[in-house]
Parts: sequence; C-alpha cells; structure tokens
Amino acid sequence: MKKFLAVLTLALLAAGTYAQPGSLTTAEESDPKAKAVLDEIRKRFLSYKSLGADFTLDITLADEPTETQKGTLSMQGEKYRLEMSSQSVISDGNTLWLILSYNKEVQINDMPEDGEAEGAILSPEAMLRFYDKGGFVYYLTNEYKDGSRTVQQIEFKPTDRNADYSKLRMNVNKATKDVISVEAFAKDGSRYKLSIDNLSPNKSFAAGHFTFNKADYPGYYIEDLRE
Repeated sequence: MKKFLAVLTLALLAAGTYAQPGSLTTAEESDPKAKAVLDEIRKRFLSYKSLGADFTLDITLADEPTETQKGTLSMQGEKYRLEMSSQSVISDGNTLWLILSYNKEVQINDMPEDGEAEGAILSPEAMLRFYDKGGFVYYLTNEYKDGSRTVQQIEFKPTDRNADYSKLRMNVNKATKDVISVEAFAKDGSRYKLSIDNLSPNKSFAAGHFTFNKADYPGYYIEDLRE
C-alpha cells in the first residue's frame, strides 16, 4: 500500500486499435500512443508551481468489504504533504516524515537519492516518471465516454514476474490530461483505487506547511532513522 500511495482516473473503440497485453513483454515494447499521453500529463503537471488535490482511496482486500479513505495532497516544487486518517507523509525536499496516526509514531528519514529506493514512489517527480524506469510495459487499452468527457485508459504491467501487483490501470481525461483515477491489482486479490476528486493548480500554502511541527503531534513517539 505504501508503494501505491508514495505513489498513490462508455463507448469502446475497436479492440484492434491498441496494443494488447499479450503482445508486450519488455518496457521497450510499450505503446508509443500511451507514452505520448503520459508525457503530456507529466509536462502539464511539472509546469505548475504548486498543486493541491483532494482524493478518495478505496481499499478492497480479499474476502473483505471495501474500505474508503479520504485524503489531501499538497505539492510545491520538491516539497509535498500527503494526509489521510491513518497516516500522513511530509517532505521538505530533504527530509521525509512518516506519521502513523494509529500507532502515534513518527519516523524520520532522509530523502533517498535517485536509485537508492528502487520501486518506491517517494516524491511528486517520481510519481510522474515511474514508467520511465523500465519496470513496466504499458499500453493504451481503451477509450470511452463518461458523461460529457472522453476517458483514455492506460494499463501498466510489471516486467518483474515477482512484483506484488499484476497490473496498474490509469484513467485520464483526454481533453484536459487530468488523471481521473489509478487502480492497482495485487496478486493476492486485493485492489486499491485512488480517485482524484478535486485539483487546484498553483495553490498557495502557508509557511511551514511542508515542515514537520512536533507540537502538532503531542504524545507521539518520534524515531529518527536518518544516518
């Protein structure tokens, strides 16, 4: 679940229009049409000086009812803040604070350098370029109408057969290139769906918003894991 978060969207076209999962085995074979959409999303998001978003996370474990959590994400350059009822993550670009509400615990870590945490999504930039790392083969599978908007659907299949997830699925608004939702399908039957409810580009944040304030978490055990 942490990897999905650190990282964290109906008329079908003809089935033969897009590359199909069975024909793709390596990242180099990924659908160029899908890459073009992903590159547009990344270019647009990286043009923002800051960003605020409200989201819904649906967690469906095998043989259990779906659990729904609401959360918010704030981003400004390399800084970000993710808040949910069960846990929060704060980063000022150099230090990362993981706040576990149920355990009343805070873990402090240095932000890893590129390549130090393979597979982890630990920054806004990493969330927007994870598909460039060679760990996924991806393809545009579908395009459909959802009310007045046209949705493009991209699926990501891990190249590592031992990966925890069998696939990821991203839904994108074709006109605006906004990510509508991302779903992760775990091999144990669990599913995670992150839906973007509201997006506020170039949002202003108060001073200290991206810094951990110990006074806001009285009684929490703080473990400093920095080297």
